Amino acid sequence: MTVVVGDMERPNGLCFSPDEKLLYVVDTPSGRKTTHVYDVGDDGRSVHNGPGVFDATPGYTDGIRCDIEGNIWCGFSGGEGQDGVAVFAPDGTMIGRILLPERCANVCFGGRKRNRLFMTASQSVYALYVEAQGVAGG
Repeated sequence: MTVVVGDMERPNGLCFSPDEKLLYVVDTPSGRKTTHVYDVGDDGRSVHNGPGVFDATPGYTDGIRCDIEGNIWCGFSGGEGQDGVAVFAPDGTMIGRILLPERCANVCFGGRKRNRLFMTASQSVYALYVEAQGVAGG
């Protein structure tokens, strides 16, 4: 085993971009909660400082997955009116939300076309067909 990211306080969710050239890692320490973006090395086993960080404060992201367009779908906790799923463009801009009546911890794409989003929340599992297609294998 090799440590490839050692500069986080509490690493949580992670996923790769569709081309596997970027690694997204959620950090959920007691303070500011961010998602870090790293470049994956040519060897496929190392990462380097990437294009940056995006911040979902005052809430925070948890489990994450990419769609085939490179958008990042994140379980999101932020309180009433924010809990559910947040969707970020590759540059970190929030482009969409799916609101749930409880906080969402993890997401994954399923179904034959990988266009059904499954969301695990505090006490429930939700499923919704979306206009996006998840990256295969993740």
